[in-house]
Amino acid sequence: MSYQRPKGTNDILPGESEKWQFVEETARLVFNDYQYQEIRTPIFEHYEVIARSVGDTTDIVSKEMYDFYDKGDRHVTLRPEGTAPIVRAYVENKLFGPEFKKPYKVYYTGPMFRYERPQKGRLRQFHQIGVEAFGSENPSLDVEVMAMAMDFFKQLGIYQLRLVINTLGDQETRTNYRQALIAYLEAHEEELSEDSRRRLHENPLRVLDSKDRKDQPIVADAPSILDYLSEYAKEYFEGVTKTLEYLNISYEIDHRMVRGLDYYNHTIFEIMSDAPGMGAQTTICGGGRYDGLVEELGGPETPGIGFAMGIERILLTLEQEEVMIPSAASLDAYVVGLGDVTNLEALKVVQAIRGFGFSADRDFMGRKAKAQFKTADKEGAKLVLTLGEDELAKGVINVKDSATREEKAFPLADLYDGFAAIYDEMTMPKID
Repeated sequence: MSYQRPKGTNDILPGESEKWQFVEETARLVFNDYQYQEIRTPIFEHYEVIARSVGDTTDIVSKEMYDFYDKGDRHVTLRPEGTAPIVRAYVENKLFGPEFKKPYKVYYTGPMFRYERPQKGRLRQFHQIGVEAFGSENPSLDVEVMAMAMDFFKQLGIYQLRLVINTLGDQETRTNYRQALIAYLEAHEEELSEDSRRRLHENPLRVLDSKDRKDQPIVADAPSILDYLSEYAKEYFEGVTKTLEYLNISYEIDHRMVRGLDYYNHTIFEIMSDAPGMGAQTTICGGGRYDGLVEELGGPETPGIGFAMGIERILLTLEQEEVMIPSAASLDAYVVGLGDVTNLEALKVVQAIRGFGFSADRDFMGRKAKAQFKTADKEGAKLVLTLGEDELAKGVINVKDSATREEKAFPLADLYDGFAAIYDEMTMPKID
């Protein structure tokens, strides 16, 4: 039998994992600048947490969740997205308390799971980086969140971007718009896809997000939510657009954009990649405001906003924009041991170098000197330390600078006292 990874998943191997580390570390650095702190939640949650937050009529809940009953007959699901678990943790741990800073800002990274047809940039186990901010209903926070996402992409070296925004308004807006949208869609009901006919009365806004070709021309002529904004929703959205303009952040408005989750209201946004070769997977970041979700999960009235982005799509974008990702740090020292008699001392030398905060490696395969020197060169070792029987008898070790080819013998005792002095002597530029 040939064992293979499950369909829709990937093994992230050395050589590739360094790219993931680069993306994740860049996110940590940028988000820390904005005073976001990391939060980690379980990979599985109670089914009700996701269903109540994301919405029973969404494809995620109705078709895509990996949900099951555990041995205690509890209905649980692998998390399909990051916001609902974070909100659950926010409520359960009473992070809304007066002792916590407002807005309460967190970020997360990790795997998510959805049962769907695997394709380029879309997997059954995929990985997201996301942020959430709780406690402030201020258009400036909406813009800060968008600006932080744009900053992150620019730090990665991604520039072919478009920020697309819309508003879903408040409850008054949604009520008025829902009636108008249902009236419009009912007139075209026979022409709609089966999924859209089902959603028409359950959640008509979801029809606007349909990818079915039959629905596209109908959706194109649907009424715009911008024509049904309440005075407050209109004022709030104008606050967002004016702030974006004040910061010279370019944006587009797409009045048909609704996002794929039911909990959104007011500001929603997507960041699109215009890099060639992205195909249909042009959205690399999406988010928005979800005032009301904290109350839905049993917390106090608390506004919130956030975004999520898929690491796989970010890596695809980096590839399409031909961004050079920094390679892993080179090796500081490689210890070549000649003969069995040097085996123990070579390990002692490697451990000592590591103990002083340097990276070091050695041969464990009993190879000849030529093969060991070849490995040291391939791994980019800055210094190559050679220990043979003669050196061992004299209590010295030969150290060669790979760049200058300069070589010098040092007492082993000096190395064990402090490798930094030897490293500096061999690698620091010589002054005439």
